[in-house]
Amino acid sequence: MAEVDVNLDHVIPTTIIPTYWAKLLVAFVSFVCFAHSYDGDFVFDDSEAIVNNKDLRAETPLGDLWHHDFWGSKLSSNTSHKSYRPLTVLTFRINYYLSGGFHPVSFHMVNILLHCSISVLMVDVFSILFGGLQYTSKGRRLNLAPKSSLLAALFFAVHPVHTECVAGIVGRADLLGALFFLLSFLGYCHAFRENNKEGAQFSTFWVLLSILLSAVAMLCKEQGITVLGFNAVFDALVISKLNILEIVQKVRHKDKSLENIGWLKNGGLLFRLILLFSGGATILYVRWRIMGTGPPAFTEVDNPASFAESMFVRAINYNYYYSLNAWLLLCPWWLCFDWSMGCIPLIKSVSDWRIIALAALWFCLIGLICQALCSEDSHKRRILTLGLGFLIIPFLPASNLFFRVGFVVAERVIYLPSVGYCMLLTYGFGILTKHTKKKKLIAATVIGILLINMVRCITRCSQWRNEDLLFRSALSVCPLNAKVHYNVGKNLADKGDQTAAIRYYREAVRLNPKYVHAMNNLGNILKERNELQEAEELLSLAVQIQPDFAAAWMNLGIVQNSMRRFGEAEQSYRTAIKYRRKYPDCYYNLGRLYADLNRPLDALNAWRNATFLKPEHTLAWNNMIILLDNTGNLAQAEAVGREALELIPNDHSIMFSLANVLGKSQKYKESEALFLKAIKANPNAASYHGNLAVLYHRWGNFDLAKKYYEVSLKLDPLAPATKENYNLLKRKLEQLQTNSV
Repeated sequence: MAEVDVNLDHVIPTTIIPTYWAKLLVAFVSFVCFAHSYDGDFVFDDSEAIVNNKDLRAETPLGDLWHHDFWGSKLSSNTSHKSYRPLTVLTFRINYYLSGGFHPVSFHMVNILLHCSISVLMVDVFSILFGGLQYTSKGRRLNLAPKSSLLAALFFAVHPVHTECVAGIVGRADLLGALFFLLSFLGYCHAFRENNKEGAQFSTFWVLLSILLSAVAMLCKEQGITVLGFNAVFDALVISKLNILEIVQKVRHKDKSLENIGWLKNGGLLFRLILLFSGGATILYVRWRIMGTGPPAFTEVDNPASFAESMFVRAINYNYYYSLNAWLLLCPWWLCFDWSMGCIPLIKSVSDWRIIALAALWFCLIGLICQALCSEDSHKRRILTLGLGFLIIPFLPASNLFFRVGFVVAERVIYLPSVGYCMLLTYGFGILTKHTKKKKLIAATVIGILLINMVRCITRCSQWRNEDLLFRSALSVCPLNAKVHYNVGKNLADKGDQTAAIRYYREAVRLNPKYVHAMNNLGNILKERNELQEAEELLSLAVQIQPDFAAAWMNLGIVQNSMRRFGEAEQSYRTAIKYRRKYPDCYYNLGRLYADLNRPLDALNAWRNATFLKPEHTLAWNNMIILLDNTGNLAQAEAVGREALELIPNDHSIMFSLANVLGKSQKYKESEALFLKAIKANPNAASYHGNLAVLYHRWGNFDLAKKYYEVSLKLDPLAPATKENYNLLKRKLEQLQTNSV
């Protein structure tokens, strides 16, 4: 049994040491921590990656997944984030198909079960990391560290920083990436099942399978490729039992005994390292060919440190970000769905007190590295090196060292690095238990950490259940984050609370005066409240800051149209279409402008473009039918109405418009059927009942006309046209009654 396990005798009772009990316990605890998120909504990035992602729908060919990014955009597009995760998107698509639509419960349950599975796998992974890799004569792997592997797996299972990955459905990318990362590592370990002589024997098949699994991991999340680096470190330290410090010293002193090092003599490690490097290079090359050479386009607000001109400022802030990630692992109490947009102000001088965090981080890291290299205890060297390896290697793609990333701090990217933290924490408790007599206090501390983390997981999951709770929870953590205020405002606007939404949008613009999306949304609300002057100022500023912001150009056109500045409005619409050629809503608004200017042909062409780009654009179809009806082109209006109804057969507003046209064409029976069908779909629409009454009135069916006039007036007692027609009918009925007498 490993020494670290002996030290944990007072922390973990012997009765739960068997592996199957350990795994059951870990699975149960991890499920309890995150089960509260099972019935949450689609929140934050879920909307773009899942709800609005056409790659999930059956009409999108499966082959498109391999040419689109995580958000459904073409990889060749300039706006693509280049996040290439086709296997994750495929699981979303399967979820969508099996659940029969966008039902978040099934999506959440998959995430919860994935985390439980990963936590269970961690028992095996930690047993190898702590106890080494040894097999029986029958090829069964020995668990030499059952207590430490269980404790570390529990620390991992209940860590609150994992909430974003589990409760946020888009976090499945990290979960799947981690799952195949671990399977690749375990597969690599399985390659040495027959090895009993210091790495002399291994299975090339399992090494190649491990490389294949790393490719699968990378197709789920970019971090997955880093498993090859960790496998190389593990091979060198555990399989080949290299002492890095000893080798460095021999190289420095040109020691002839260097020639007798086993891995140089038999070449086994060197061959495996060549396989790992070649496999990794091939995977990256194929990915590069698929994605293209262009890097993703991030903005300064996404990652301000990466845009700093001074190398010193960039280096200081990158290291500060590392320290914040380390702090989230140590104390996961202040969690936030987004850390960008001014949440973490830049450090611009050494007089900033936050420099202390950098010093503390590097003091700890250097201390651990020195112990990992210089300790005389080989067991300690191995555990510390592997712990640091798991902490650092999977984090490298998010470190800004190789390329710019699109975030400042992201809790999701430390899902895998937390494995190294849990390993070091468990080892630390083992050392403490060995050197202190207050073993019960250590045990109580361990249990306390697990219970506190469990409670924090449950409370954090409740905050991820809907956007209102999630966004508001961030206000106390990142009050300087403009995106937090923007999202709270957007959520309030969607609920109809425009007054409160305006307050948050104004705060977002105050915190970030170049926040064009906040300006656009604020301008929209002010437009609806008829505060056109300020709306125009905001939207004009937004397009001045970002000239290719098509939505702001369109909204500016709507405001200018409302101010009866038609020439400027048309120019704004045209500019919006210039920057977003496939923009059906803009064509629709352009058509409305032409209709106001009494240019019916231009209006029809604009609306036809809108329906071509978006066949289900109900408003454009209705406007075409109504315009043709009003200009006396009943046959053409009928043809357009029938075309629209074929594309959108259950739309009651199109039924209503077409029914009006058919009634005027004296096709009373067909018109009646459409009116009744529209009323069945929307029984509270007074105009539907009123126009059906007009049809019966015109048709000569006065009793039914009277009935539907009365229903319509009951729903809308102030409708002047209906009241007038009803009075005409009553006079007609009185006249008929008089004539009959």
